[in-house]
Amino acid sequence: MQTSQRGLFISLAILLASAATAPACSDSSNNAPPPPAGEVPDGGSDAGRDGSTLPDGQAPDANPSSGGDLAEPHKKDIAMQLVSSAENSSLDWKAQYKYIEDIHDGRGYTAGIIGFCSGTGDMLELVESYQKAKAGNVLEKYLPALRKVNGTDSHEGLDPNFKPDWEAAAADPAFQHAQDDVRDRIYFNPAVQQAKKDGLGALGQFAYYDAIVMHGPGDTPVSLGGIRKTAMGHAKTPAQGGNEVAYIRAFLDARVAAMKTEPAHTDTDRVDTEQRVFLDQGNLDLHTPLAWKVYGDNYRIER
Repeated sequence: MQTSQRGLFISLAILLASAATAPACSDSSNNAPPPPAGEVPDGGSDAGRDGSTLPDGQAPDANPSSGGDLAEPHKKDIAMQLVSSAENSSLDWKAQYKYIEDIHDGRGYTAGIIGFCSGTGDMLELVESYQKAKAGNVLEKYLPALRKVNGTDSHEGLDPNFKPDWEAAAADPAFQHAQDDVRDRIYFNPAVQQAKKDGLGALGQFAYYDAIVMHGPGDTPVSLGGIRKTAMGHAKTPAQGGNEVAYIRAFLDARVAAMKTEPAHTDTDRVDTEQRVFLDQGNLDLHTPLAWKVYGDNYRIER
């Protein structure tokens, strides 16, 4: 991860009251609503998904998704590269299984492909999942300590060997699979499924996924559910007959407002110079090649 920006990988809620599972390094305990998202077109029933007006008397498709399935293996790999560019200053997301560091944000250790945190519960869930898959693994002995430090920034019972043991475990395919599984179960699958229900194509699905990684699941104002609710106050989803471009723009505006409620997330490049670039290009399907910039670094995915 880029040293100066690793904090952006931490989501906003330590425990989400409305979620059954722990969010990725997030702090949604802040129930104050984010600043209002910028005004955007309503995207009513007379607008096409690209913002054009349909001929008189022609109703838009009830679910006018632009197409593209982020769960398709190639698209999913692109999504992981996009996230890694913002969180790790690298497109090599698979190199991040071994990442672990305390970035001193109050959430203890941050580690792995989406920033599982010792202070928020998802790291505990991950190590429990690994233990079920492979009893006697090198991280199993830390389960009592992870339960104790959950909700804090403490390293009690973890230091001095937790970090090297995590790095060693990262070479184990079973641990890599556990990281993939927890990522999918808590973050990727729920985000993509909700986006599809809202009639969004690959870019909209990615916007939901990137948001849930940082902000966590749930319905608080700064969770994915809360950001989505704010966006829907400004534009209809495509599934509601709205304009897909207008709705994604409203969602990104609401996302930026949520990010700015916490100092660690005030740099909004991952939205402004990544996702908005694709939206402004009309690339709702995330067709390659993709070119973008995050925190001053240029990235490109050719295919």
